[in-house]
Amino acid sequence: MTSGALAHLRILDLSQVRAGPTCVRQFADFGADVIKIESPPSAGRAELMTGPRLGADMQNLHRNKRCLTLNLKSEGGLGVFRKLVETADVVVENFRPDVKHRLGIDYERLAAINARIILASISGFGQDGPYRDRPGFDQIAQGMSGLMSVTGHPDGPPTRAGAAVVDVSAGLFAALAIMTALLERERSGRGQWVQSSLLHAGVALMDFQAARYLIGGEVPQPMGNDHPTSMPTSAYPTQDGYINVAATGSQMWQRLCTAIGREDLLSRSEFGDDGLRAKNRVALNAELAQALRARPSAYWIEQLNAAGIPCGPIYGMDEMFADPQVQHLGIAEAVTHPRLGEIKVVANAARLSRTPPQVASVLPDPGAHNEEILREIGYDDAHIARLRAEGAI
Repeated sequence: MTSGALAHLRILDLSQVRAGPTCVRQFADFGADVIKIESPPSAGRAELMTGPRLGADMQNLHRNKRCLTLNLKSEGGLGVFRKLVETADVVVENFRPDVKHRLGIDYERLAAINARIILASISGFGQDGPYRDRPGFDQIAQGMSGLMSVTGHPDGPPTRAGAAVVDVSAGLFAALAIMTALLERERSGRGQWVQSSLLHAGVALMDFQAARYLIGGEVPQPMGNDHPTSMPTSAYPTQDGYINVAATGSQMWQRLCTAIGREDLLSRSEFGDDGLRAKNRVALNAELAQALRARPSAYWIEQLNAAGIPCGPIYGMDEMFADPQVQHLGIAEAVTHPRLGEIKVVANAARLSRTPPQVASVLPDPGAHNEEILREIGYDDAHIARLRAEGAI
């Protein structure tokens, strides 16, 4: 039984790859009726998937959905889609901007069918402008947003983040925009077209780094594991590995020096305030590394947390999922797959006290719910058979 929070909503999911499915997953996990629409084999168009259908990435992205195959280039398939739009609240797509217009499923035409419909379009670079027709990809947006210019070490090349952070962010921004449009619709009774792009999401991720340039004219540089403005915040070597420490501000700095037995650092003029500690980060980090190398990571994590200093281990994926707090939070959520058996996927990161998100079902086979969905919107057996014969489903 899925969460009932969004059970009253129907989402038509035309999206592929990662950003769109990330957006739709937020609704699916809270119980919305999400219908994943894919091309039938007869359409001759391969879906853009993140690995094999039974692979980890697809199962994690596409849980809690029903699956319908439709050939939107056929009159029959387009007719089914238009009939579904009559019953839907949201359509999510991440085609290139011109595709929706060529298929006849742009916002104006959808709104003519259902004035309450919300169309969410996720693109690489926006729905208009000089780059609108360029293909979008997470790493390309990481580079163009400035993210790669501040990631990595000062003497190294630009470096991508180790996860698809722009794809995921674009999907989450789109989900937030959809929820805003749904709330506004309660007052106006009308839907609207909402948009997000990988480029804009990447710039939004830059946050304070972007603000440093816009307001102060500073061009941020890569700092490795150091925080660009608040020191000491970095990854420091210990006797048996590395830990993260974030001790910004004068009080935290005093507590850190006391906890590691280096009160002498408090009298050093070059470390006298936040600005000086950031300016003299090389010397600062050398002193802290010398002290922290004397003990293993577990010792320092216990000591520093006891002193109220933010710190933590730097985990590999296996270590992260073995952590007791990660296990307590239920971040790895189990679900049963008919062929794979019990698998675990990453649970939704939000929690609600009465209607929490839930992983209730796995990604079905393509078209697994064709007849069920078509009957719900009024198609009888004969009509379904004709659609199948025409290659529309």
